[in-house]
Amino acid sequence: MVDITQKQNTLRIAIAQATVKVSRHATIDAIEQGTVPKGDVFAMSKAAGLLGVKKTPELLPDCHPLPIEATSIEYTIRGLEIDIKVTVKTIYKTGVEVEAMHGASIVALNMYDMLKPIDKGVEIQHIKLLEKRGGKSDLNSSGAHLKAAVIVCSDSISEGKNEDRSGQALVALLEAHEVAIEDYSVIPDDHDGIQEKATQCVTKKIPLIIFTGGTGLSPTDITPEALQPLIERPVPGIEEVIRRYGQERTPLAMLSRSVAGMIGNSLVLAVPGSTKGAQESLQALLPAVFHIFHIAEGGSH
Repeated sequence: MVDITQKQNTLRIAIAQATVKVSRHATIDAIEQGTVPKGDVFAMSKAAGLLGVKKTPELLPDCHPLPIEATSIEYTIRGLEIDIKVTVKTIYKTGVEVEAMHGASIVALNMYDMLKPIDKGVEIQHIKLLEKRGGKSDLNSSGAHLKAAVIVCSDSISEGKNEDRSGQALVALLEAHEVAIEDYSVIPDDHDGIQEKATQCVTKKIPLIIFTGGTGLSPTDITPEALQPLIERPVPGIEEVIRRYGQERTPLAMLSRSVAGMIGNSLVLAVPGSTKGAQESLQALLPAVFHIFHIAEGGSH
């Protein structure tokens, strides 16, 4: 199965449709009047569809087991055709398009099975996805045309004793979202140097400025202390998301101190110096964090 451990839970909705076509109006009359020998076609097919939605990952190998929060099944009769609409909702890391389509298929198959004794011309047609919502596709947030600075705060790396990995990991993630790297620098974990670098990047009008390193609890980890006095408008929700995302993956995340806030129109972030910590912090935010620049320019939420 596809690895979805880096994704976050969001509300996902999918609507699928299947169409059952009968060959004569007498079949429709039997369905509506409840005279089909095998029973109530709509009620029994709905029950079958609910089971189909729930059992999707048992039958399709690549489908993730997930919590189904709601399923609704509706019918519309149009002449000799019966449209089946299945809506599935979940709050999870991946969508429910296949679950909705599978549910619609099972409803249609059950209707076929119940109607075939009285109508040999029943057909199943047009099984398709009508709509999907949730996840990245709904955010309408893109890093295209956005510039960023990645600043690595480390005495040992700036002295050439170690190699930078966390900064390069951040650069790779940003570039994967079409963000242009305007500045990539390695500086000592020094209070005045960090403030000077942040001010330089803001002066250059770089919208996204990310510092990695110096966020732990050691007396030498002073990146938050250096940046916080410069922050004009804190964005605590970003810090909360980073911490929650990290905490779900390692209990040690609670020991890291992130910073998030606006200096002018620049968003300044401080994330851990470990490669994994830096990656996970940015993964927690992308691409939703790009929306902040739309808000800063006077757009709506």
